[in-house]
Amino acid sequence: MRRILFICGKCRHRSPTAAEIFAPLEGWETDAAGLGDDADSPLADEQIGWATHLVVMEKRQLARLRRKFSGKLAGKRIICLDVPDTYVFMQPELVELLRSRIGRIS
Repeated sequence: MRRILFICGKCRHRSPTAAEIFAPLEGWETDAAGLGDDADSPLADEQIGWATHLVVMEKRQLARLRRKFSGKLAGKRIICLDVPDTYVFMQPELVELLRSRIGRIS
């Protein structure tokens, strides 16, 4: 079972969209969180512990994740999808972009 935690800045658009569209995949469980102080669902240690894969949307979020949670990341597969913060929740272009980049998770 893959437990995929999608992470963006505020957990409002990109990571909740990814968690929703990939949740139906067999063998996958998904969740979403944000790294920002004003995130709707702030990233918690428990989520990192639960996840087998951590998927960030931007390289700067990858750097922040590593700084903020460095002691919790051992053994985790971390992937950056390079999805800019220019979309709204479930925007068709965002869904298409996420689907085209999900192959990076393997």
